Amino acid sequence: MDFEIVGSISSIEPVAVGPGIRDLPRLQKQYGKGSWKKLKGFANVRLIDGTVHIAELHWYEAHGIGKKEFKIKFPLLD
Repeated sequence: MDFEIVGSISSIEPVAVGPGIRDLPRLQKQYGKGSWKKLKGFANVRLIDGTVHIAELHWYEAHGIGKKEFKIKFPLLD
């Protein structure tokens, strides 16, 4: 990750679940089988340059496996 999540993630919503996830075969091969979900939410993030912004984050999550592959979706909100 090119950023650090500062604090907690809020307003979490599902984007896709199970077979609706395009990367499902890759996720299952890389991390294991599980009930995968793609989620989005908002959090404060610290970028490489040290600045802190509010950003929309997307990630994958499965029960027993945890949260994987966080991505920032721009634009960042101040």
